[in-house]
Amino acid sequence: MAAASVVRAVRRRSGRLFDIFVAEVPWTVSSKELKEYFSQFGSVQSCQLPFDKDTGFHKRYCWIKFSTPQDVQNVFQKDSHILEGAKLTLKQQPRGRRSQRKNQSE
Repeated sequence: MAAASVVRAVRRRSGRLFDIFVAEVPWTVSSKELKEYFSQFGSVQSCQLPFDKDTGFHKRYCWIKFSTPQDVQNVFQKDSHILEGAKLTLKQQPRGRRSQRKNQSE
């Protein structure tokens, strides 16, 4: 049982600060292309590119989840990220932020 609790603790820690919010994504870029681009910095676990139900186009922003904190650091080592001529805007998004705030207010 001790091994199982260690694995759960590692999973909780590993899921906290690895997301990046990406804005100004060109209309012509797909989630597959975003995942391919960001994989040069490390292991990309997922890319969430939301679509507008009315227009059918994506909303020009996405979230990228990496496997390790080092992968996220690698992304921010580069000064600018350009896809199809457009400069992407990146922000690090802490995971679990809402639940931390909720716990503090209780």
